[in-house]
Amino acid sequence: MRGRGQFVADIRLPGLQDIAFVRSPLAHARIRSIQIPEAYRSSVFTAADLVGVQPIRAVSGLPGFKISEQPVLATGKVRQVGELVAMCVAPTRAEAEDIAAAVVLDLEELPAVHDMLRARDPGAPLVHEHWGDNIFLETNYEVDIASALDAPIKVSREITTARQCMSPLEGRGVVATFDHRLDQLTLYSAAQMPHINRNGLAECLGMDQGRIRVISPDVGGGFGHKGILLPEEICLAWLTMQRGQPVRWIEDRREHLTASANCREHHYKITVYADRDGRLRGIDCEATVDSGAYSSYPFSACLEAAQVASILPGPYVMPAYRCRTYSVATNKCPILPYRGVARTGVCFALELMLDLVAAEAGLEPGEVRLRNLVQPAQMPFDNITKKHFDSGDYPEAVRRALASIDIEAVRARQRRGEPDGRRIGVGLAIYCEQAAHGTSVYSGWGIPMVPGHEQATARLTPDGGLELRVGVHSHGQSMETTLAQVAHEILGVDAAKVRVVLGDTAMTPYSTGTWGSRSMVMAGGAVATACRALAERATRIGAKLLQQDAAQVVFDHGEVRGANGSVSLREIAHTWYRRPQDLPGDVDPGGLEVTSGYKPQRDSGTFSYAAHAAVVAVDPDLGTVEILDYVIVEDGGVLVNPMVVDGQIYGGLAQGIGTALYEEMPFDAAGQPLATTLADYLLPGPTEVPAPRLHHMETPSPYTEFGVKGIGEGGAIAPPAAIANAVNDALRPFGAEIMRSPITPYRIVEALLAAPTEGRAAA
Repeated sequence: MRGRGQFVADIRLPGLQDIAFVRSPLAHARIRSIQIPEAYRSSVFTAADLVGVQPIRAVSGLPGFKISEQPVLATGKVRQVGELVAMCVAPTRAEAEDIAAAVVLDLEELPAVHDMLRARDPGAPLVHEHWGDNIFLETNYEVDIASALDAPIKVSREITTARQCMSPLEGRGVVATFDHRLDQLTLYSAAQMPHINRNGLAECLGMDQGRIRVISPDVGGGFGHKGILLPEEICLAWLTMQRGQPVRWIEDRREHLTASANCREHHYKITVYADRDGRLRGIDCEATVDSGAYSSYPFSACLEAAQVASILPGPYVMPAYRCRTYSVATNKCPILPYRGVARTGVCFALELMLDLVAAEAGLEPGEVRLRNLVQPAQMPFDNITKKHFDSGDYPEAVRRALASIDIEAVRARQRRGEPDGRRIGVGLAIYCEQAAHGTSVYSGWGIPMVPGHEQATARLTPDGGLELRVGVHSHGQSMETTLAQVAHEILGVDAAKVRVVLGDTAMTPYSTGTWGSRSMVMAGGAVATACRALAERATRIGAKLLQQDAAQVVFDHGEVRGANGSVSLREIAHTWYRRPQDLPGDVDPGGLEVTSGYKPQRDSGTFSYAAHAAVVAVDPDLGTVEILDYVIVEDGGVLVNPMVVDGQIYGGLAQGIGTALYEEMPFDAAGQPLATTLADYLLPGPTEVPAPRLHHMETPSPYTEFGVKGIGEGGAIAPPAAIANAVNDALRPFGAEIMRSPITPYRIVEALLAAPTEGRAAA
């Protein structure tokens, strides 16, 4: 905010050249030829030039998964608008774009697959001909569904969520250079997972990993979009080694919107079975996710759909369940992980259906949830899909949310009516967020990016400061602050004297990076473990300096204390580094630098949760929605820094409001994206995001260091469902409902016009 950050676009190297890409204007076409003007022959590169560069292969251990080999530059045909066809280099981006504009593509247009449901039909055009269909993966999960079919309440709907773009303030960016002295490629990238990117670069370029260094500087928002390896990164890495010059590509907003950053396009055919008292008997669902043309590295195509089946029951107890999912290939850009991966769509579908159950049972929606949520006395609890809930009091979160929103007062206001003719609605949504997924979870899902022990290096400096080197990376979560707090808790070093080093494969331990709300649990645990080991070493040295046995001294608040006095960490460090002659000969030679690893006692993940409640006013003539009140009651375990948690939830809420009311990337029948600028793709601003009322609960996880849980994605999960339920509550007297996001004014008016005439008259 003070202009002191260094993002990829701020990096300047001598002789730096800029890159622009020739991208496909068609969603599906065969490449007949690429015509390069003779004057630019040495400045334009196509797939034929990238000899030895391997395509991107995102593999999976899931049975039946089909691999999509994504050429770094298109060969044979293109499968999405914006696919890279040629790379153009020049001293400036403007000149590179002029060169790109002079390249002529001769393309034979093919029928495009733009509808994920039609893509499943026999005879649909094939994105990858050798597959024989357009299904990346099909999954099925079933538990005794037959026992639910005779339930007295049965509600069925089709529910859809729109494609979105992540829209971080900073887009993707890459600067690549080659150090001939070190024989090492250095890639500066706005990446959440530098070590994973290095894995992919090594595989595609056929290089030893020791010859590749990935540095991720300041990152202006990630949200999952920056958790993949880009073909642009591979292109620039190859080019800098060929030409011996540093090269740079900075994504512009049009590229971001059209070529590489879509997410969250789901379709549900869902039936919920319940008894007359509102208790759930079971859920039956068929879920389809539009995965786009390719699976991005390390894995993206099935990350949403494959999770849907396991997380759809949420925190609710039921005896029967069935879910079949389809990850479908279409001629769109790959679907990428986005904050709250899969959970936002699942929460939207499930919570909308629970309100319908409540209407059928004649109950308040909150009461239906209270009757079906897992109870605190059941913790730890294994739900119907074997998710292991570690701790929590879900009903209490609901009760607090309802009390804070004052549900009785809202109902009274509804009965009175509004002077301006608008209709008031109240909506509720609950979710659980599995975070800090461990080895058993990701290996069981067949995902190639399997996390193990998270490591951290802790080193005392000669003046008593502390350096921490951690493999995760910060892109707005304040980890430099919170990890320093953990170190202070263990060692007593002033947080201002703790230096946290992140985002550099040459300086940090291997890590799968920042994703899945894992960093505070895993990296925080690793920092605590390393700092404890460092404290033990310092204690042994301090005991020697005090001329006492190590068993006779204690380490406390940055000092080693014994009967002969005390010695500070600063004094211990000064002696170790600068006055070793003062140490006895039998001192531990391990020194004051430690690398330690950490895993929770159980690696099935932590489960954070929250109840969101929204009050809205809907104008039935204009279809506009105003959020009048918004309450969040969240439980993220023990909070390391409540201010940071608040910031995470506020930001997530803003994104959730965008999902609920504004953001949509539509495509036409030819596979052309139709919202290619921020004039067409609507994002919420300050006037659209109310200040929520936020209440914390803290139920420690029994398995993690300090009892912390992951919480980074949670704020974005529930808002679409809570707001949609509030809108539907306002529309219910008209006999109208909306089962898709975003809930635009057009869709509200459309739903009202389609409502039964008697409903409109009664309202």
